[in-house]
Amino acid sequence: MTVDEQGRRRVVVTGAGALTPLGNDAETFWKHLVAGDSGAGPITLFDASPFPVDFACEVKGFDPRTWIDAKRARRMDRFSQLIVGAARMAEDDAGLDIGTEREHTGVAVATGIGGLKSFQECHTTILERGPDRANPFSIPSILPNMGAAWVSMELGTQGPLMSQCTACAAANMALGDALDAIRLGRAEVMLAGGTEAGIAEVGMAGFTAMRALSKRTDDPERASRPFDRERDGFVMGEAAAIVVLESLEHALARDAKIYAELIGYGVSSDAHHMTEPDPTGLQPARAIANAMADAGVGPDQVDHVNAHATSTPVGDSSETRILKRAFGEKRAYEIPISAIKGATGHCLGASGAIEAIACIFAVQRDLLPPTINLEYPDPECDLDYVPNASREHETNVAISHNFGFGGHNAALVFRKYE
Repeated sequence: MTVDEQGRRRVVVTGAGALTPLGNDAETFWKHLVAGDSGAGPITLFDASPFPVDFACEVKGFDPRTWIDAKRARRMDRFSQLIVGAARMAEDDAGLDIGTEREHTGVAVATGIGGLKSFQECHTTILERGPDRANPFSIPSILPNMGAAWVSMELGTQGPLMSQCTACAAANMALGDALDAIRLGRAEVMLAGGTEAGIAEVGMAGFTAMRALSKRTDDPERASRPFDRERDGFVMGEAAAIVVLESLEHALARDAKIYAELIGYGVSSDAHHMTEPDPTGLQPARAIANAMADAGVGPDQVDHVNAHATSTPVGDSSETRILKRAFGEKRAYEIPISAIKGATGHCLGASGAIEAIACIFAVQRDLLPPTINLEYPDPECDLDYVPNASREHETNVAISHNFGFGGHNAALVFRKYE
């Protein structure tokens, strides 16, 4: 059947592309992720020696000219360059021929911040050389929607074009909105994901001033420690990832390979605080419950969770309470939970996209990535976090959720395709 029990079009994942701190394609990312590797190291994108935090999880060895004409690449911020590269890989992986059905193919690309590097460069130019020397492409480079726009322009899509800017929940919302677009018949194919390139002076200084970043400068690879008692903040990351979503009917008609099925999407708002999560955990748990309801599954059918888990003291203990509320106290202890930000750092608006790929591969391959650096169990974080080593585990249904500054909550449900 190409429709689900509620008569809605079924939506499947047929391609993936990624540029991450663990590798510059989806398979390399997965290989290093399940091996328990870390993407953290000294910052090379600018001179970070005066900064109290001088390490991050960078995308390494990235050359935009691999995927983009050099002249056009110069007009893009790094966050746009990264997502165009990821989109090209996803297009190739899915075996798409977008040129034959441009109007039926759409794009949903999220970011938390947008063109921070271009903002930094424009500000520096004004201070050092005067306002009349500002780059005329500064504003188009900074705008958060330009990641989505450049993907559409470079690949030639003419269907729905959306850009979600909801902090760390943004990429989950991009996939969820793309799911809805296909269910509603507004598109047959959607390239959905997220991108972030916030490792710039203003980004690092701002997050340091918030006391959000880990200060383990002597041991960057062990600095991001989700759910660990010794966690002291997140490690800044950058990444871009795209998944190709299609109606099942469309995918079958072209004999596409299918990784998994996207069956549920749920959202909510804390309405609580600029940065702190709702201490009751009610609304994040409701987003997860809404996603399960949309998918038509209950807690007993969920085999795996990919957690938000940023490695902050307040956030991870709060998330443990959220998971217990969402799944029930007994069931929460039975579900294995992975937190991949120990390996990738916190990639902000791109997090949900690379974590969606991790979830999709876990479902397809019955293998769960580890939560690395979990050495000292925190009594407040007492669930099964798949510590330090990947685990074979039959996984038919998996949930990936993310929570963003301002109270944005979003969750996705994936299922093994049959």
